[in-house]
Amino acid sequence: MYLGVDGGGTKTAFAIISDEGQLLAGTVAGSSYYPEIGLAAVRQVVEGGVHAVLAAAGLHRSAIKHAFFGLPTYGEDLHADEVLANLPSVVFEPGRYTVGNDMVCSWAGALACADGVSVIAGTGSIAYGEFAGRQARSGGWGEIFGDEGSAYWIAREGLTLFARMSDGRTPPGPLHALVRQHYALERDLDLAGKINGMTTAERSSIARLARLVADAAEAGDSEARAIYGRAGVELADIVIATRSLLGVPAELTLPISYTGGVFQTRALVLAPFAAALGAAGSFDIQAPRLEPVVGAALYAARRAGSALPPAAVDRLIAG
Repeated sequence: MYLGVDGGGTKTAFAIISDEGQLLAGTVAGSSYYPEIGLAAVRQVVEGGVHAVLAAAGLHRSAIKHAFFGLPTYGEDLHADEVLANLPSVVFEPGRYTVGNDMVCSWAGALACADGVSVIAGTGSIAYGEFAGRQARSGGWGEIFGDEGSAYWIAREGLTLFARMSDGRTPPGPLHALVRQHYALERDLDLAGKINGMTTAERSSIARLARLVADAAEAGDSEARAIYGRAGVELADIVIATRSLLGVPAELTLPISYTGGVFQTRALVLAPFAAALGAAGSFDIQAPRLEPVVGAALYAARRAGSALPPAAVDRLIAG
């Protein structure tokens, strides 16, 4: 049995699979994003979630051969990394678990642990890939000076577009009315107080405004559609950079997959994303095969030196 944990800012998912490719149990707990909830709270989420999923599967923790914990921000802060790396020790003995960044879960699920690159565009954005035993990432620098193409980036671009529409720099389009309605604005300038007065924790809600930009684009707002066009190009850029870092030969067609809420807009972002990749090299864009949390469990098996056989992986994919 193998346990996968896919952490995130909104929720943390847990899943147990067997070496025969059966999904035995799954559960969901709260956020494991320590910059917002603190390291002690992440420990509680991890411990509680593991106990819950073991209970759901009717298993003792000794039945788990290996577990993989994909946690947000892991690898990006040396002080926090030391704590995060030891969190699973409240449940498992050292050597029976691995801790990594949650980007690995998305890659492992999207490509079922096969060579290639997965790009994640949720609240933030990052690309991660593996090829011929090598690993590389690009992007993921955070919303202040990175995360291009993410929901937060799209929302920020959308707010900028609203401001330009409001003060005459850009002709008003559907986005202007949607933002006014969403925030119940009496005056456009009231938006400045609402956004600039947010606390750090409240600013994470800005990413949800990306849906307004998508709605405006679908309502015929060409400027809002252009934001998604730029997002697709930015996401392609981090895939191309990851391919280069992996040293993939130019003549090889590299599998690419994607996860995250931004891609739920489908053609709005996928069309410019695919066009930018097509202009840069040979890529095979594939729909994700498995949920990230199942990918984490699959990766746990690989970390244990017991990679599931193709038939078992196919059984997982088939559900």
